[in-house]
Order: sequence, then structure tokens, then C-alpha cells
Amino acid sequence: MKLLLTSAGFENPKVGKEFLKIVGKLASNIKIIFIPTASRTKEEIYWVNESIKELESVGVKRTNIQELQINRKITYNEIKDFDVMYMCGGNTFYLLAQIRKFGFDKVIEKFISTGKLYLGVSAGSILVGPDIKISGLENADINDVGLTDFTGLNYINTLITPHYVEKQKKAIANYQKTVKYKIISLTDDQAIIVIDGKQKLIH
Repeated sequence: MKLLLTSAGFENPKVGKEFLKIVGKLASNIKIIFIPTASRTKEEIYWVNESIKELESVGVKRTNIQELQINRKITYNEIKDFDVMYMCGGNTFYLLAQIRKFGFDKVIEKFISTGKLYLGVSAGSILVGPDIKISGLENADINDVGLTDFTGLNYINTLITPHYVEKQKKAIANYQKTVKYKIISLTDDQAIIVIDGKQKLIH
């Protein structure tokens, strides 16, 4: 299993370099299935476009970035020829609801079980933990879809909270007392690589 879990994509150039290293292909040959489903607001969609620019900046061809919305049943065969699944940021509650509604969690599982890379940004990183409720901390994400089961994809046994700044320290410390999982706070220039269960912090 290969996961690259970021707060803000390649804002730190080191993250982009690690991305290329993990994929292990010429950047111009890397094929990405790009999922912006979590992004619904104007601001979120702006960051989706920035993410595409970041991928191009490390040498990925725009023609090799295929956008996919989780708004229908998707089969593994539709994405099996891609090297990377890029899960954009946005509203984590909505993203999980859509994934469950269309059974896309099974497709993600099959994709990463073949050794391909899952790259998460913000909500896309929170998603792979055991529980996504932390995404609503201090109203960062609003649960406007009535989600009641907050169980994440559970590929890691830690909770990720992205976009960390010092003023959130107390709120996160208080939240930590209410959950059994360790919380990892990522600033926008940090990311975590998870390969076969081993975690490494990029900063």
C-alpha cells in the first residue's frame, strides 16, 4: 500500500519530489485519475485548478490527468490503467457520503491493493483514517449531508487534521482526549508517506 497524504498538495516542493520518487516513472508518463468530488464551492474549485497546475509543474502532462466525479457507479476497469489516484480537498463529509453511495470505497481498495499510489489532499487525506469526524473541528467542514456514520476508509490508524496553525493547538489537544486514535496535525508544507504501514513525515 502506498499513500501520500498532504495538507495542501505540492505547496512544499519536497512533496512533489517525493511523489515522483514513489511513482517511479518519468513524470511525462504518469497517468492520474483526478477526483475533485469534495470541492463544491468557488474557493474549493479554485484549489482544484491549482492542484492540476502543480501536477503539471512537476512534469505531468495535462492530457494524462483524467478528471472523475463520484456521482455514479464506477468500475475498477475504468481506472485500472492509471498510476495514481489523486483525491482533492473540499468537504470531507460530502466526499465520504458520495463514496459510500456509489460503492467507490471498493474501487479505491482494489486500486491501492495493486501497489498504485493514492494521493490525498486535505479531505482526501482525512478520508483514509479510521474516522473523519475531526474534519468538522472548529467548523472547518460542515456536515450538510446528514452523515451519521463517520467511519473512514481505515487505511491508517491515525487521524489527520490538515492546514494546521498554532492557534488550533488547544482545540486539537482537547479533541485528542475524546478519541482513542493519535492525531497528526499537518501544516500546509507537510505531508505523510505511508508505504506498507510505515509512516514518514515530509517537511
